[in-house]
Amino acid sequence: MQIGPYILRNNVFVAPMAGVTDRPFRQLCKQLGAGYAVSEMAASNPRLWASEKTSRRIDHAGEMEPKAVQIAGADPQDLADCARFNVERGAQIIDINMGCPVKKVCNSWCGSALLQHEDLVERILHAVVEAVDVPVTLKFRTGWDRQNRNALNIARMAEQAGIQMLTLHGRTRADGYKGEAEYDTIRAVKAAVGIPVVANGDITTPEKAKFVLDYTGADAVMIGRAAQGRPWICREIDHYLRTGEHLPAPLVDEVRALMNEHLPAHYAFYGEYVGVRTARKHIGWYVEDLPGGEAFRQRMNLLESTAEQLAAVDAFFKSQHQYGERLQYRPALSAESSAASAGAHLDHPAMAA
Repeated sequence: MQIGPYILRNNVFVAPMAGVTDRPFRQLCKQLGAGYAVSEMAASNPRLWASEKTSRRIDHAGEMEPKAVQIAGADPQDLADCARFNVERGAQIIDINMGCPVKKVCNSWCGSALLQHEDLVERILHAVVEAVDVPVTLKFRTGWDRQNRNALNIARMAEQAGIQMLTLHGRTRADGYKGEAEYDTIRAVKAAVGIPVVANGDITTPEKAKFVLDYTGADAVMIGRAAQGRPWICREIDHYLRTGEHLPAPLVDEVRALMNEHLPAHYAFYGEYVGVRTARKHIGWYVEDLPGGEAFRQRMNLLESTAEQLAAVDAFFKSQHQYGERLQYRPALSAESSAASAGAHLDHPAMAA
């Protein structure tokens, strides 16, 4: 898998997610097997470039290459200027967001709202590609709604403009994140263009990743919400795609060590006050479906200091040893109980949701 001059180590990518894929989380995902990760989306409005939020979103200090920044906006010139601004600060790949379905983004005619205006899309693509000397990629959806799927038109337009990779989420803007992603459109886009195509949407297990790649012919898969709290899903999918075998669930001691790495990096990135609050959602995802996880999450959300939070998380993962040397998610525990009552024995691969 290659984007411009950058040869990626595998074809399992992490999706840009607002409030999630900050630098510490991207670093962790890459460490745990992701071949590529893109920053949270940065606004193209130049008045926001100096804001604390935007500064954090485009901070790639020490991150494993290639360093990719996603930009969002509706004005071709602003987007071109934003692309140049980020390249000057170390971005090696620019990704244009035409996939976000969130109302406050679409109400500004950004994200997937742009798909209604193909003439504007074309001007944006050309403006950004011509503004920088690094690869430019595009993330988009199948269309505005199910009656107006125009992904094929957008894909052909993007290839002609010089876009070097397409990531297509198998839903329309009107779908949001409801229902199930469809892969027929991704398959059609892959057949219609000669540049790499990445499939995105509802890829939650190694088996689903393999199915989507086989069905669509896509060059890579992009994992979104399934990586929240389980960044090791990247290596699980990569291993399964290469070998057809499941990795076991991660060791409790490994995840405890990862938490003692991720949380301090998160606190250093955001500072004490913001860090302890923004870490709560990550911690909640990590403990979800683990024994005692919900009760712990409720107690942890009351803690007000990073030291207390870190100590509590460390103690929680120490306590998971009572269930085994590897993480045991509730569905796996239920299956084991059923198997035991039937006199059977089952080996459970890692669960990835």
